[in-house]
Amino acid sequence: MRTSFNIPEELLDEFDATWQREGYDSRSRAVRESMTEYIESHTALESIDGTVVAVLAFDYEHERIIEDIHGVQHEYEDIIASTSHVHEGDWCLETVFCQGDAAQIRSLLYDLRDFDAVGRVNISLVRRT
Repeated sequence: MRTSFNIPEELLDEFDATWQREGYDSRSRAVRESMTEYIESHTALESIDGTVVAVLAFDYEHERIIEDIHGVQHEYEDIIASTSHVHEGDWCLETVFCQGDAAQIRSLLYDLRDFDAVGRVNISLVRRT
C-alpha cells in the first residue's frame, strides 16, 4: 500500500541518515520497523495493570506552557514521587518519577502529550510492584 506523510524536512533528513547508517536497504523498510516498534511499545503500555514504577521524560518550550505543565503535575501528585528539571535555552527537559496505578500513569503520559509545546514524552517502565 502506498501512503504519504507531511514530515518536516529536518526530521526526514535525520531519519534517512539514521536508517542508512544502520544499513537498511530502504526508507520503507525503516518506516515499517519504526511503526512496528511504536505499536509494540504502546500496546505493552496499554496492557499493563496494577502498581508500577515508571519514569517519564519530556521536553517542552518553557515560556509557552510552564504553568500548564505545573497544573498537570499537581493533578497527579498522588503518583509523582519527584521531578527533575533542566533548562536548555527556551526548552526544558523534565523527568517525572512515578509510582502508582498503571492507568493513572498512562493518563499522565497522555495528558503531557496533548500539549503542542511538548516535543516528546518517553516512558520507561522500571518495574511492577
